[in-house]
Amino acid sequence: MKSRIVVALAGNPNSGKTTIFNALTGARQSVGNYPGVTVERKEGLRRHGDTELKIVDLPGTYSLTAYSAEERVARNFIVDEMPDVVVDILDASNLERNLYLAVQFMELGVPLVLAFNMSDMAKAQGYEFDLEKFSRFFGARIVSTMGSKGMGMNELLDAVVLTAANREAENEGTEKRRTPAIHYGREIEEEIAKIEPLVRKHVSLNGKYDARWLALKLLENDREIQSSVVSPEVHTQVEKSTVQIEKMLGEQPETAIAGQRYGFISGVCQEAARSTIEIRHSLSDRIDAVVTNRVLGIPIFLGLMYLVFHLTFTLGEPPMGWIESLFDWLGGAVASWWPEGSESLLKSLLVDGVIGGVGGVVVFLPNILLLFLAIAIIEDSGYMARAAFIMDQLMHKIGLHGKSFIPMLIGFGCSVPAILATRTLDNRRDRLTTMLVIPLMSCGARLPIYALIIPAFFPSAWHGPMLWIIYVIGILLAVAGAKLLRATILKGESVPFVMELPPYRMPTFKSILIHMWERGWLYLKKAGTVILGISILLWALTTFPGLSDDESARFRTARQVVQGENIGEEEKAEKLAVLNNAEKEAALRGSVAGRVGHALEPLLKPMGFDWKIGTALIGAFAAKEVFVAQMGIVYAIGEADEESETLRDKLKSNYSPLVGFCIMLFCLVSAPCMATIAITRRESNSWRWALLQLGGLTLLAYVLTALVFQIGRLLGIGIG
Repeated sequence: MKSRIVVALAGNPNSGKTTIFNALTGARQSVGNYPGVTVERKEGLRRHGDTELKIVDLPGTYSLTAYSAEERVARNFIVDEMPDVVVDILDASNLERNLYLAVQFMELGVPLVLAFNMSDMAKAQGYEFDLEKFSRFFGARIVSTMGSKGMGMNELLDAVVLTAANREAENEGTEKRRTPAIHYGREIEEEIAKIEPLVRKHVSLNGKYDARWLALKLLENDREIQSSVVSPEVHTQVEKSTVQIEKMLGEQPETAIAGQRYGFISGVCQEAARSTIEIRHSLSDRIDAVVTNRVLGIPIFLGLMYLVFHLTFTLGEPPMGWIESLFDWLGGAVASWWPEGSESLLKSLLVDGVIGGVGGVVVFLPNILLLFLAIAIIEDSGYMARAAFIMDQLMHKIGLHGKSFIPMLIGFGCSVPAILATRTLDNRRDRLTTMLVIPLMSCGARLPIYALIIPAFFPSAWHGPMLWIIYVIGILLAVAGAKLLRATILKGESVPFVMELPPYRMPTFKSILIHMWERGWLYLKKAGTVILGISILLWALTTFPGLSDDESARFRTARQVVQGENIGEEEKAEKLAVLNNAEKEAALRGSVAGRVGHALEPLLKPMGFDWKIGTALIGAFAAKEVFVAQMGIVYAIGEADEESETLRDKLKSNYSPLVGFCIMLFCLVSAPCMATIAITRRESNSWRWALLQLGGLTLLAYVLTALVFQIGRLLGIGIG
């Protein structure tokens, strides 16, 4: 017996597979992506007796006929990597549908263990199972489990180890395992018999495939299997067999094969399962009568999501403040290593670049953790499936899936967790479309810009309406953008919305904590490193080449003159502050970012912007809220924030309300922050989509803003 075995955990979505994975592996988990796709790969370790088990949690799948990325990943892992044991987790309270996947594992001939999970719920519904009979029918060990309570885990591990030992003995020739076979009826079996010898003759099985299984997959029109078989003789026979089956049975082979499998399952359940009581409407049914009601469903969902959104950012505010204070203290501590007034580049790099960059990422961690805590509770409870079901019809009108609504709603808080939340979408086109339009949902990072601009240019009565207008513009652009994408570069048939509505369950504390932390850690590890690098780059762009020796000397001389003046200390401090801010402005003007701002000014003028706004927009490239501080530096008023009356006065005296509105519009639509670009690249697994988001939104922002400014100027709106 090998001292280490590989175990694949498989099963339908909502079967409790992840709960069992967490119960088996605990904290000994790692999370990443499968190569080439954005499907999550989870692995964990567990020692049982003298054996160490490497447990791989495969994506949830209903079938081994691969349609989605998740189904392809699950099947390819089992076929290509040949784990020592496959554990199929079944929802025992919905057994017949869950057994469809088990039948396909049985046909594939893998070493199989079946876990009848949620057995307590099945018992409560009046079901009793003869596990010994089920075991004989499927040629596999069967264990009754309750993953949410951690019951049956040792028995499951015992079955896994024994199954692996039997497979090893079979490979050594000391034992022969019998795999039960399903008889598909005379018509289909005759065609399988024609295809199977051609497969053996013309297809390299490499010890991975069973010839009968491949013949079945070819008849089921499995495109991935069909593309892997290059033999014209095999394809010719499959086409002939398909025509013959359709002629004899009046239906396509895949439909007939599925029907025979369900017939087998039904027969097994009649033999080995019985109901002891009449099945009554469950608590889930009674709750669904309210939450999926045509009239009440959407208001209940919107109310719940508003509560999640509100609590996420309300409860996250205090820890965000603590983290900001921590990094402020850290920055001050590092700055104290140099004498007061020191202009050391190393000091600036550490304080402004490294600590400021890391702090800018870590400060969002409370939001990330709280948001995914809420999502984990909603998902594990069974309500998320209902939410997608409720919103599906509305979202289909803009070419998206019902599940897309949730990430878009999250986008009003922060685009980064919103894009991470697109992992709930099964179809890649839906995921990409949703990712690309999420930045148009006005995130919380833009609020400081609105809080600066609106009071500076508009009377009090217009504060609320102007904010509402900006948010509505973003929503309408997202809707139009989604329809355009689905009609052009992401064109394709809409995926049918088929989703099981699982019974409501009480989420386990351990499961939701693991879900919350693994995504939070992923955010820190991946997005954090990218943002740190970008922050350092932007620091360099706004720092170098710096003032010339002559300019620095002039400012030093001016300060010495002020120091020698016979005036009060308060007046002297004010004059020195003005000099310091003037020096900052001069350094910024001469920096790479400042020079780029000047170079871009001709391009910016159609939008009503000058080089100062352009320079601030360059700084806001890392994070939108940086725009406020950058404008403060440009206008040499010291530390500025969205409540700075001095900066508002400066803006009001230099720009018109029309320009103020155009600044908000451009910041709403243009390139999202670098964290969003980094996450889009990671989740789409391609720089192409990230750069399309970056360039496409910036181009859209430029065209829209220029149009608004030029039309507004021609009509004389907001230029007084």
